[in-house]
Amino acid sequence: MPRHYLRSTPTLAVVLGLFSSGCNRPDSEAARAADTRAMAESAAVYEREVAMFRKVGTTPNLQGPESAEYDRDLDVWFVANINGQPLGKDNNGYISRLRPDGTPYQLKFIESGKKGVTLNAPKGMAINGDTLWVADIDVARAFNKRTGAPIANVDLKGKARFLNGATVGPDGAIYMTDTGVKAGSGGQFEHPGPDQVFRITRRGATVALASPKLQGPNGIAWDAQRRQFVIVDFLGKGIHGWKPGEKDVTTIGTGPGQQDGVEVLPDGRILTSSWTDSSLFVLENGKVSKVGSGIPSPADLGYDGKSRVMVPLLMENRAELWELP
Repeated sequence: MPRHYLRSTPTLAVVLGLFSSGCNRPDSEAARAADTRAMAESAAVYEREVAMFRKVGTTPNLQGPESAEYDRDLDVWFVANINGQPLGKDNNGYISRLRPDGTPYQLKFIESGKKGVTLNAPKGMAINGDTLWVADIDVARAFNKRTGAPIANVDLKGKARFLNGATVGPDGAIYMTDTGVKAGSGGQFEHPGPDQVFRITRRGATVALASPKLQGPNGIAWDAQRRQFVIVDFLGKGIHGWKPGEKDVTTIGTGPGQQDGVEVLPDGRILTSSWTDSSLFVLENGKVSKVGSGIPSPADLGYDGKSRVMVPLLMENRAELWELP
């Protein structure tokens, strides 16, 4: 694949294009053939069978849900809804607040255009204390997690193209990935890069990592056991580790491709989602095992720290709750 252009389905070009075409997936022979090839390639990745997760709930009536984040303090899920195009600065996004079982508590807890809120296409989220951070195209936005009131907007215009995943680092700063894509001419989406990670505080943002080894970095999580960040590629198959202070990443595994969300489970396994084969899978000791299947467009998942994972299904306008065995 040429670095500057995204190939056809099922890659990000089609994912983004679906928003502007009413979310109707192209159903051409070429698209089906590409899916078949991708499925065959991903099947070869899995090295062993493990206990599968089970679906225990569904939250309907969402609008382009892209990210889920659990807050132990309030015992709620936050879900970021794009509600439009993922690069559209339409001030149309919102954050839902759900109960632990996924039922709505406040469907539009933080809503664009109300109470001084600006949200265009919210994606990855991270919670630090009482502050909920949200990646919003080229702005990192902070809200009070209890009231929803805006706290700060850190503007990265001209620096970031597509802020995506978010996590809290060991230093208390927020780290957000930049997938490096932009809207090109003729409705096509391009990937000029750079592929990078920003370190963000209320005072501003700096580039913490830029690496040619990354291919459209998406999900990011802090692995406290190994003292490193875990970063997954959407435009490649890589799963990477990056220790603070190091100049580059180390590839620690290979997934089926189009990885989106990532969480580190208490037993040290790395859980992530894949659009390539509509799955959840874990990485353990360099080996990849599928733990959930039949999950279309699985975006930036969240983990409650106990037994449940919430997976937003971006193109399906719903979220699913899955339980660990």
